[in-house]
Amino acid sequence: MFLTSHLGAFDLQITNMALRGLNPNIIGTALKDERLNEMLWKYRNAHGAVAIQRGKESMRLFKVLKSGGSIAILIDQDTKVKSRFVDFFGMKAATPIGATVLALRTGAAVVPTYIYLGTDGKQHMHILPEIPLVITGDEEHDLVVNTQNFTNFTEKIVREHPEQWVWMHERWKTRPGEEIN
Repeated sequence: MFLTSHLGAFDLQITNMALRGLNPNIIGTALKDERLNEMLWKYRNAHGAVAIQRGKESMRLFKVLKSGGSIAILIDQDTKVKSRFVDFFGMKAATPIGATVLALRTGAAVVPTYIYLGTDGKQHMHILPEIPLVITGDEEHDLVVNTQNFTNFTEKIVREHPEQWVWMHERWKTRPGEEIN
């Protein structure tokens, strides 16, 4: 499972992975404008990646991971999905737990990846070592700890390239008690 974030030309990572034969399934939320949504889906599917609409094909994601396939998932936005509060830039942020649930239930490795525009004018993509899962047997504890560990990666790369993250998103809009369990 590739863990990435809305940093730089993040969709370009998917094309790169597909061209390398990794054929990732990428989870995304449908856009409100149908024309833009169709264009985005065509782009994401153009070279072997498979775009999957969030919440529509959860079982497919489990099957892909169980069969040794790959998915790309982003957890750095406050969306209307199951979430837990973890620290992000010193503040509690409702953070999607889908990546953690998939990893814990399938045993998939969680591999962080990111892309950014360098001062040389070129895109630089990094695929980093696996983030080890913490498995204690306490499901709630494991959900929170692993989601925090994944979020720590996102915070680290955003600190390195703050001008390239989607700051316009309301990352801290959900307040405790409003999250989806």
